[in-house]
Amino acid sequence: MKAVFLFILAGLAEIGGGYLIWLWLRESLSVWYGIFGGIILVVYGIIPTFQQFPSFGRVYAAYGGVFIVLSILWGWWIDGKTPDLYDWIGAFICLIGVTIIIWAPRQ
Repeated sequence: MKAVFLFILAGLAEIGGGYLIWLWLRESLSVWYGIFGGIILVVYGIIPTFQQFPSFGRVYAAYGGVFIVLSILWGWWIDGKTPDLYDWIGAFICLIGVTIIIWAPRQ
């Protein structure tokens, strides 16, 4: 459960930080959006180090699948862009991949 929480927290930090920088540069909002977004992105870089899995590559590969799902949800909830059937199918496939990468039995 801790691993899932950390994946979600890291994903929200990366998407949220990137979104604030997007607002600063693309929507011409205050530079403070960019500064705060940059700080959040630094925090994002720290969060995955709390994972208990020994392999950096596996953690980041699995995180990538979680990031995809969270990005679709962010676009839906924050930007108001409703995901279509193919978004949901792709997100489901990503979650299957995450499950295999992280929790498959290994010797």
